[in-house]
Parts: sequence; structure tokens; C-alpha cells
Amino acid sequence: MTVELRTSYLRSRRRALRALALAATWPALVQAQDTVPEDDPAAKGIVEKADQIRFPAESFEVEVDVTNLTDGQVTDRRKYKILSKGSENTIVQVVEPAADRGQAMLMRGRDLWIFLPSISQPVRLSLSQRLTGQVANGDLARANFAGDYRPRVLRTEKLDNTDCHVLELIAVDRGVTYARVLYWVRQSNSNPMKAEFYSVSERLLKTCRYENFKSLGGRVRPTRLVLQDALKKGEESILDYSDLKLRELPDRMFTKEYLRRL
Repeated sequence: MTVELRTSYLRSRRRALRALALAATWPALVQAQDTVPEDDPAAKGIVEKADQIRFPAESFEVEVDVTNLTDGQVTDRRKYKILSKGSENTIVQVVEPAADRGQAMLMRGRDLWIFLPSISQPVRLSLSQRLTGQVANGDLARANFAGDYRPRVLRTEKLDNTDCHVLELIAVDRGVTYARVLYWVRQSNSNPMKAEFYSVSERLLKTCRYENFKSLGGRVRPTRLVLQDALKKGEESILDYSDLKLRELPDRMFTKEYLRRL
């Protein structure tokens, strides 16, 4: 097991204990959620269109190069292959470094497991746990903002001289990656532009910029995500997406039994 994955596994145990403490504050967030309309067609439509631009609704595979930096200096590079079917089934395979090949994550709905060659049984993880650098498991394994959050339009404003909707997204339950998201979506074409990710305690965790829009998988999409730590200045991760292909993926692939054979 790599140092990062071993650390992630230990964090999962510690987070379980912290969850008991957070349980006292979560009802307040749920009460706040109840003030958000259950069905806001305009806001939901904006988020759904942005989701479709980020990734296809059809089954696909894509490669992701992750570069972690501190104060502009590269500290680590990793490469992953993502296989996704709809918005509920995803496999994330480690491609590089070569020493970590054979490691994979399986997401079904909001349930996530990691498979390690050195461990006979899969290990349960949360979507919010750190995978590498500023990248959480859910940042790679799940990109379903429309299904995971209840949105409302807060305002419109300019971002980089572009008119944008600014939406507030509130988590539908504790199983999603972030408790709250502020999301900037371009008014003219529904391109995602920027996101801010918040914890249950309303602390800003990190920001994301969607960049390098170009044709990928038959549609113009953001091919680069820049994730910046809001708590540690100078810490960031750059995700570069490439070689996106639409392909048929049978349901049997997205099972623990299948992942054990990879």
C-alpha cells in the first residue's frame, strides 16, 4: 500500500470518530437545506447543462494527468484512467506511477471502495477523503452536481469579463463530496467557470477553475481543472483530461467481483 493510500485509510477511521462530533452540527445544515426549494427548475436546468458539458451522459473512458504543486514547484505527478457509466457508476484506475498499478476505486451511487493488490478485501472510503494533493476521491469518481446538490441562483455577476450565473449548491445528504458549493456558470453557453467548495462548518476548503476549453469526446469541454487549497497558500493540483472516448461499459464491470480480477 502506498503512503498516500495508507494515510487515506487511516484518515477514514479518524473521520468516523469526527463524524460523531459533526452529527451535532449537521441538523442545522439540514434545516438550512429545507429553506431551499425542493424543485427549482431554472437552477436545476443550469446545473444539468453544465454537468453535460463537463462529461458525457453516455458511458465513456478518459485519462487524467494530475500534477501537484507547492509554490509553483511540482511535487508529484499521477495518472488515472476513469471508466464511467451514467452518473452512478465509476471505476478509477491508477496508471502511473507504475508501482501503484493495480490499485482501483469503484463507485456505485455514493458508495466508494478502494482495491489494493496487497489487501484481499476492498476498503470503504468516503467521497470527501483526499486522494492526492488537492484532489478528493469524489473529484475524480463522481461529477454529478445536479444529482448531489439542491441548487438555487444567488445572483449574476461578471467573472473574467464574462456574465455568469452564481449558484449555491447544498448537499442533499452527508454522502456527497462537499457540504456546500458556490458555482459560476457562464450565462451564454452554460460552461462551468469556477467553483468554491465548503465544509459543513462553512469553511472554504478549496477553489476550482475550469480552463482550456476545447473539443474532447465530440464536444467543447473544460480539459483542465485547477484546484487551489484555500487553507494552505501555494498548494494546488492541476488535472488535465485527455483521450475521452465514448464506449459501451457492461454493468458487470461495476462490481466488487469484477474489480478483484483487474
